[in-house]
Amino acid sequence: MAKKSISKKKLARTIFQLAVSIIALYIVLAKTDTAKLLEVISTASPWHLLVAFLFFNLSKVLNALRLNRFFRVIGLNLTERYNLLLYYVGMFYNMFLPGGIGGDGYKIYVLQKQHGIRMLNVFNAVFWDRVAGIFALVFLTAALLPPSTFAVLHGEYIPAAYAVLALSYPLSWLLTRLLYKQFTPIFLVTSLESILIQAAQVVSAWFILLALSLPSNHIDYLAIFLVSTVATILPITVGGAGAREITFFYSLNYLGLEPNTGVALSLIFFAISAVSALVGMLFQGKSGKRMKKVKGMDEGNAG
Repeated sequence: MAKKSISKKKLARTIFQLAVSIIALYIVLAKTDTAKLLEVISTASPWHLLVAFLFFNLSKVLNALRLNRFFRVIGLNLTERYNLLLYYVGMFYNMFLPGGIGGDGYKIYVLQKQHGIRMLNVFNAVFWDRVAGIFALVFLTAALLPPSTFAVLHGEYIPAAYAVLALSYPLSWLLTRLLYKQFTPIFLVTSLESILIQAAQVVSAWFILLALSLPSNHIDYLAIFLVSTVATILPITVGGAGAREITFFYSLNYLGLEPNTGVALSLIFFAISAVSALVGMLFQGKSGKRMKKVKGMDEGNAG
C-alpha cells in the first residue's frame, strides 16, 4: 500500500510539472509571433551554438568537480570520472524523469548503497552544493542589474543590488560556519567554482545571443537569463521548461524589448540542456548497476 501511495504521489507530481510547463509555454507561444520566432531560431549560427553547447557542458564539469569536493569532506573519495558520470545521470533524471526520484535523489541513493555512508551525510553534501550554486547565481544577477535597462527604469532599487553584491558571500560564509562547519575549509574554492559555473552558463547564453544575431542590449538579456535561472530552481516544471520562457517574455515586454529573441534563447538553452542530459542515459541502469561497473573499473585502474 505504501509503495502504491508513493507511486500515486510521483504520478501526480509528474502530471503537475507537465501541466505547468505546457500552460506556461502555451501562454508564451500564444502571445508570441511564432512565425518570427521560428525564423529567428532557424537562422541561428550553428558554430556559435556549438560554442554555447561547449560552455554549457563546461559549467556541468565544473559543477561535478565542486560536488566532489563536498563528497571528499564527508569521506566519499570518488574518482573524478565516476563522479562526472554520476552527475550526468543525475542530469538525465532531472530532465527526463520528472516527478520521480530526481537527480539529487538518485545520487544520494546510489552513493549510500554502494559506499555504505550515512544517507544524511550524502544529503548534506548534495544540498550544500546546491546552496553554493544559488549564492553564486544571486551574486551574478545582482552584478548584472546595475548596467541593465532595469537600472534606468528603477534606479531606486540599484543600492539594494549593490547591497546583495556586498553581503552575498559574507552571509554564505556565516551560514556555512553555523550550519555546515565541516565545509568551511573548502568555502573559498567552492565559492570561486560556483561563480565560474554560473559565469560559464552566462557565456553559453551570450553565444546563443550571438548565434541569433542580437545587435544590442546583451546585458539586459543576460540579466533576465540569470533571473529566469532562479525561476527554474523551483521544481514545478519539467527541466525548467516554461518557467524560463515566461520569465523572458514578460521581462522583455516590461523593458520594452523585443521578446522573440529572448524566447528563442530560452528554448535553445533548454534544447542544449536536454541534449547534454541524454549523455546520462547511456550510464543509468537499474539500481545503479552500470554506474557500479564504471566505479569498479576506475578502482581497478587506480590499483
